[in-house]
Amino acid sequence: MKELLFGRNAVYESLRAGRRQAFRLIVAEGAQEKGRLAEILALCSSRKLIIERVPRPRLEKINPNHQGVVLEASGYPYGSIHDLLELAQQSTQPPLFLILDTLQDPQNLGSLLRTAEAVEVCGVLLPLKQTVTVTPAVVNASAGASEHLLIAQANLAQAIRALQEAGVWVVGLDSGGEVLPPGQVHLDGPLALVVGSEGEGMRPLVRKSCDQLLCLPMQGRIGSLNAAVAGSIALFLAWQNRKDFSA
Repeated sequence: MKELLFGRNAVYESLRAGRRQAFRLIVAEGAQEKGRLAEILALCSSRKLIIERVPRPRLEKINPNHQGVVLEASGYPYGSIHDLLELAQQSTQPPLFLILDTLQDPQNLGSLLRTAEAVEVCGVLLPLKQTVTVTPAVVNASAGASEHLLIAQANLAQAIRALQEAGVWVVGLDSGGEVLPPGQVHLDGPLALVVGSEGEGMRPLVRKSCDQLLCLPMQGRIGSLNAAVAGSIALFLAWQNRKDFSA
């Protein structure tokens, strides 16, 4: 299935990652061919990719945030839980995974994928259904970070068991029940961080499958954080712990 990726960073990173098959590049007529767009055109020219220049309104019909460029490419190349574990075995550092339980907002997924790539997450797990997937909007929201990540869809309870059997500690991000502050949670070894959906959090079976539950302490008047913000903070806490651990 073909997709239309839009936005300069999304298109550039997809081409740079080379994990999708690219079919053609569509560029707005009159777009200044410098900076990121010049880099995109150079990549396409080196690969002898078709470059089509069209009136800007044609791109507006695809997405208003096109930034003058659209890439026609194959669908997102999902991996499997086995691919994630195999990649982890190749790493010289304790693996870090991100599990996202039924997120619904493409912006939240894109933001979390961007953070995940920044802290060198080994792989990302999404449920098989009831979740936002890696759509062109998510690729754009992640600034193309999704193109460099290994993302799998799986039954999360089963996937968590597979991770645990491989020696991975699973920590769920939660705000109620038997939760612990960051200083009392194991974040420095093989780790999978679970972030629940925007409204309901983790589903009961996924929550029950976690080894520990992490709560982010807050001092202000607002009692909760956006899922992408909370997940990003937790990822950086894990990254900092692992950075100190490996130093």
